[in-house]
Amino acid sequence: MSDRELRTVVTGMSFTECPRWHDGRLWFVDFYTHVVCSVAEDGSDLRTELEVPGQPSGLGWLPDGRMLVVSMRDRRVLRVEPDGSVVTHADVSEHVTGHPNDMVVDEHGRAWLGNFGFDLMGGADIETAVLLRIDPDGTVTPVAEDLWFPNGSVVTPDGSTLIVDETLGNRISAFEIHEDGSLGERRDWARFGDLSPTRSLGEALGYGVLAPDGCGLDAEGMIWTADALGGRAVRVREGGEIVDSVEPGAGVFACMLGGGDGRTLFLCCAPDFDEHARSAAREAEIRAVRVDVPHAGRP
Repeated sequence: MSDRELRTVVTGMSFTECPRWHDGRLWFVDFYTHVVCSVAEDGSDLRTELEVPGQPSGLGWLPDGRMLVVSMRDRRVLRVEPDGSVVTHADVSEHVTGHPNDMVVDEHGRAWLGNFGFDLMGGADIETAVLLRIDPDGTVTPVAEDLWFPNGSVVTPDGSTLIVDETLGNRISAFEIHEDGSLGERRDWARFGDLSPTRSLGEALGYGVLAPDGCGLDAEGMIWTADALGGRAVRVREGGEIVDSVEPGAGVFACMLGGGDGRTLFLCCAPDFDEHARSAAREAEIRAVRVDVPHAGRP
């Protein structure tokens, strides 16, 4: 994609994440200023939509239009009511062993939520994590386990399959979604390398071939995913073949297709993911590039 022009949409952020194209605007969170923002496709009219003191992460919308947002540090999913009030949609503290992070909301209003599994920023040893389903009434149900940092997720356009990036697992996993909301057995959607033989975080990072992070699905069934360790976003075919990539010259930690025709790839960029460095600086950006195949599925 070297012949395609990258443009800057947003600058001066701490660490942008979870980009979503919704209602004609790009929505995203900024971790360490604790806000949910939205912006026009061309980068104009930047708005602060919500403050989340507990540090926002995953975003989604219920079928009736109410927004859900993950509050990482107090391990809740919040819901914004029509009058603007913010209530607890679900308390997931009993189910997670690290910060809850990215989330996708399906057409039925079910939120599929991952979590770190361990203290990433504290450098703890890796522990695998559960994946949660949060029903529209706020009921929380573990639906999969033993995932290596379940992160960015998508639901296919027909609603039949949940695809989950495992950032520390060198893989993207897929699950059949049953009618009752339970999941089938995990299978490899894409595999980039073996699981790390060690749980030591520092050593395990050295086994990372591709660290899939925030992601989006396109109309040809391929996934654009950020490579959290590789400074790029890659377009992946089921099975693991990388068919396209973009390298913006910075770390890339999430991406999403959007824009008026669904063919703008938005990239959440920062120098690194170190909490202390990012919270002290305002070096994060959102960049964008045009691609050929438009968005599909959810988010």
